[in-house]
Amino acid sequence: MAKKPLAGTRIVVTRALAQAGSLAQRIEALGGEAIELPTIEIEPAKDFSALDAALARIESYDWLIFTSVNGIDPLLARLTHIGKSVDALSHLKIAAVGAQTATRLAAAGISVDLVPVRYQAEGLLDALAAEGVRGKRVLIPQAAQARDVLPVTLRQWGAKVDVVEAYRTVAPVVDSAAIKRRLQAGEIDIVTFTSSSTAVNFAQLFDGVALAEIMGKAAIACIGPITAKSVEELGGRVAIMAREFTIDGLVTAIVEYFNSTRRISPAKHVLSQAEGTQSAPSDGPRPVIPSKGEGSKKDFSLRSK
Repeated sequence: MAKKPLAGTRIVVTRALAQAGSLAQRIEALGGEAIELPTIEIEPAKDFSALDAALARIESYDWLIFTSVNGIDPLLARLTHIGKSVDALSHLKIAAVGAQTATRLAAAGISVDLVPVRYQAEGLLDALAAEGVRGKRVLIPQAAQARDVLPVTLRQWGAKVDVVEAYRTVAPVVDSAAIKRRLQAGEIDIVTFTSSSTAVNFAQLFDGVALAEIMGKAAIACIGPITAKSVEELGGRVAIMAREFTIDGLVTAIVEYFNSTRRISPAKHVLSQAEGTQSAPSDGPRPVIPSKGEGSKKDFSLRSK
């Protein structure tokens, strides 16, 4: 039997606990050990009044843009809360930042009109440029603290843009002592970051010490250039980066990195693969660093002012 490509590797997964499974399962299916250290958690918005108000006048919008799969469930919950259904969105053009977001929308009965080639805000802008947005009303439900390149650019192009808070990303309370010990002992091969928030919150666990000092022998793997830039600003060196900004692309890059380092000295690898495939869970439990309130289902329908 052929040796699995990640056999003997130990890889830290820093995604939110509710989302970590797809990456962890892929790692384990390929023979690696996935160590879950969730450095972000998805929470309901503190105040849904702006989202509710936008949904109450949803017929006035031309475009609805989802910059993350995390914005879908809160919007659908609040739509129900104000007494409307997904039929109220039927007149809109819908844009999704990536295939995973588009798949989730399709599962909710919402047709998607635009998915960019590059799964990031800049990719959405490339695709929207061909659509002509001048004079169009655009609604963007997103995290409380998100990059503003998309709404700022759309406004410069003459669109009327409303950005509303649909959810928050927060740093969970975690016990990082075990990871610190394993990093210091050289027992971790890779630490993965799938967003800038995961990297920033990871660094905060180490009191602002430069990531390069924290990592020791461990390599840093990033899902895309925005995350990689954040890592570098935090004093880290990116060894692995997916060209297409997906979980499958990240896993493929990690596999190729190990294939290369087993033959030659470490180098940076930029690779790609399609988004969203999930492997079957491994037979044994994976290590999980405990966090406060892990695994709880968020209720987006109740909180409003």
